Amino acid sequence: MKLPPLKALPVFEAVARLNSFSLAADELAVSQSAVSHQMKQLETYLGEKLFWRSGRTLTLTDEGRQYLEGIGSALLQIERASEQLLGHEESRLRLSVFSSFAVRWLVPRLPELQRLHPQVELALEMSTESPVLSDRVADCFITIHRDSPAYSYELLYVERLFPVCSQDYWQKIRRELGREELEAVDVPITPEEIARFPLLSTHSIFEKAAGDWEAWYKAVELGLPPQARIQHFSHMLLALEAARFHQGIALTNDYMLSTRKDSEDFVRLPCHPVMTGDEFFFAWKTSRRGERGLQLLRRWLVDEAIRGGLRGE
Repeated sequence: MKLPPLKALPVFEAVARLNSFSLAADELAVSQSAVSHQMKQLETYLGEKLFWRSGRTLTLTDEGRQYLEGIGSALLQIERASEQLLGHEESRLRLSVFSSFAVRWLVPRLPELQRLHPQVELALEMSTESPVLSDRVADCFITIHRDSPAYSYELLYVERLFPVCSQDYWQKIRRELGREELEAVDVPITPEEIARFPLLSTHSIFEKAAGDWEAWYKAVELGLPPQARIQHFSHMLLALEAARFHQGIALTNDYMLSTRKDSEDFVRLPCHPVMTGDEFFFAWKTSRRGERGLQLLRRWLVDEAIRGGLRGE
C-alpha cells in the first residue's frame, strides 16, 4: 500500500479549513515553519500545487479542493472509527440547515433530541441557500436539492404555502367582508376578496417580486389582481413577523407554524394552498451511512416530521 506522508494530512486539512498557515499552526500547537514543511512535503509527493499564495491570501487550487474532498472525509471516518473502538459514544455532527427551518421548526425540538440521544452533539450551520453537499461544509444537511450521487436522502417535507394573518387582522377582515357573525374560519374567502387587503410577499421562495402570490393566484387559474397592494420581504421570517404585527396577509408553510407558541397568534385563512415544488430532505454521505450518530439523527428527524404532520407515515 503506497500512502502519502500521513503526518501531513491533518495539517493539510487544518490549513485548507482555516485558509491560514499560522491559524493551522496555532490549532495544531506546532510552529508555522513545521506547517510549511509538511505542506511542501505533501505537494512534492503528489506532484501538484495544493494552494495559491498571494501576499497574505491563501486559496486552494482545483487540485487542492479535489484532494480535500477525499482526505477530509477519510480523516473524519478514521476519527469516528477510533472513537467507536475506544468506547467514546459521543457523536459530534454539523448540520447545515435553512435559517427558517432551524428557527421555526428544529431549534424548539432540540431539547427532545438531547433527552433521547444525549450522545449526539449537534452544531447547526445556518444557510440561506441550499449549500454544496460536502464534508467541508457539514456532516449532514437539510436541503431541497438531490444533485450529489455521493449522498443519500430522506424526505422530510413537501412544501405548500397558505395565507395567514394575525388574530387581530382576522377580525378586521371579518368586519370589512361583513362576516362578523362567524365565529370559526369555516367559510371560504375568495381570491378576489383576499386582494382587498395588503399582501405580504417573500422574494426568496420563487426568487422574483410577488412570485409567491402570483403562484397562489395561478393555482386557481387567476392572475395577480392589478390593484393588489404588495409589501415585499426578502425572507419568509420577515413576512411572517409583519403578519404577526397586523400588517396584512402572508403566505407561509407548515413548518413555520408547527412548533412555536406564537403560532397561536396566527389564523390560517379559509383559502386554497399552493405547492411550491420544493421538497426538504435530510442528506448524508452514503459512505458514512454506518455512523451511529448520523442514523440516530436521521431517524429522529423523520419521527419528528411524522409526528408534527410534515410528512406521512
